[in-house]
Amino acid sequence: MRADGIFTVTSFVPTDLAQEPPIATALPVGVARLEKVFAGEIEGRSATMFTAAFDQGTGVGTYVAMESFEGSLHGRAGTFNFAHSATTRGSDRAAEFFTIVPTSGTGDLGTITGGGGLAIDEDGTHRLWFEYEL
Repeated sequence: MRADGIFTVTSFVPTDLAQEPPIATALPVGVARLEKVFAGEIEGRSATMFTAAFDQGTGVGTYVAMESFEGSLHGRAGTFNFAHSATTRGSDRAAEFFTIVPTSGTGDLGTITGGGGLAIDEDGTHRLWFEYEL
């Protein structure tokens, strides 16, 4: 089954978390906490731990995110975790990874498995979808 939605990042808070031991690279690694709100066939919110090595000026880098979702897919309510990552060279997305964490579901989503994806439209709209089974 596929559920499609759009989302808005409502909070992006960089953290003080740093690598130990510190290793200097051409792109520093940063960690932030995000909150997102979803609408469409995906309704709800998520709390995200976001790690990235990214150059704001060129738009080049890679991120890895772990999200905890609370809400509903096609009206089925519950919670679950999902992870995703991608690399960009400024105008593309490559090496994408997206998975629902096995056995992380609760409620009506207690047996959820699968994957999904994320895309950003030219107008800046953020889209997310889940390809899932219950």
